[in-house]
Amino acid sequence: MSHKLCHQACRVLLFSALCLFVALVFAAGQASQQAAGKNAQSTSAPTVTAPSSEASKYVGAETCKTCHEEIYNAWEKTPHWKTTLNIKGGPSKQGCEGCHGPGADHVAGGGDKTKIFVFEGKSRQETSARCLTCHGEAHEQSHFAESAHSSGDVGCLDCHSPHHAKEKEFLLVREQPQLCYGCHTSAKADFAKPYHHRVNEGLVQCVDCHNPHGTATVRQLRSLPSGDAICYKCHVDKQGPFVYEHVPVKTEGCTSCHSPHGSTNPKLLNVMPVNILCLQCHTFSTTLTAGGPIGPAHNQSAKYQACTMCHTQIHGSNFSDVFFK
Repeated sequence: MSHKLCHQACRVLLFSALCLFVALVFAAGQASQQAAGKNAQSTSAPTVTAPSSEASKYVGAETCKTCHEEIYNAWEKTPHWKTTLNIKGGPSKQGCEGCHGPGADHVAGGGDKTKIFVFEGKSRQETSARCLTCHGEAHEQSHFAESAHSSGDVGCLDCHSPHHAKEKEFLLVREQPQLCYGCHTSAKADFAKPYHHRVNEGLVQCVDCHNPHGTATVRQLRSLPSGDAICYKCHVDKQGPFVYEHVPVKTEGCTSCHSPHGSTNPKLLNVMPVNILCLQCHTFSTTLTAGGPIGPAHNQSAKYQACTMCHTQIHGSNFSDVFFK
């Protein structure tokens, strides 16, 4: 009888051990499945940090389009569209809000204009300052604050229109030179003279010689990388350097003898005949010019009035100190 009880007890213990083993295996499987699930969840759905309050104020250009579709479509055809949507620096530099500021409050207010920067009604200083937040670092506009246009209360929007430009290049409100003629009436009159640079004909533009945004030189004139006058960009044969320099060319520049916009005299000379122009410096009396350049040694009858018939290299020479050749 004791032998039979012992046999039964062994079977109970064996069955209990088997159940415990199955339970342990099942628990281990459940734990590995939970760990794998957590890893998959962390891989497929990374934690997204909540946007900052500043970034959340920007709604994007597509949101602006829902109300301002006509303006958006016009802007989409301009260089600003591609540039501002791809520019680095975040939403404060991109799209409509790059110029008008964050639009969340404007949208929430049902189009309240006081919640966004509107250029209309603002002073030229305010609107230009807004443009210069991007363009002020560019070389072309770096001198605008000191330019004649800025000091004359001419702002960016007087010449440019981001949305309704008539000229795709530079977003001008009107084509050159008519845009410049709107203020520079004396230059317009000069270009109508018989001898003139061919601006009206479209071969030369005002901005070829002048930088309307300002330069470090007078009259907003451009200069070559060498520092020489922009005139030499076309008139390279006059640039030099020469062994014998004609002093006014270096000290006063081309305008000492020429009127660059236009003249009633050939070669855009300031006065005619030629000897009268030359005699403004080269007088017969050295006392009147404080020892200046000596005047001609021959008389000024009709035969000798055209000084440049002999002094052919008047802009400078490598062979003759009186510019004969």
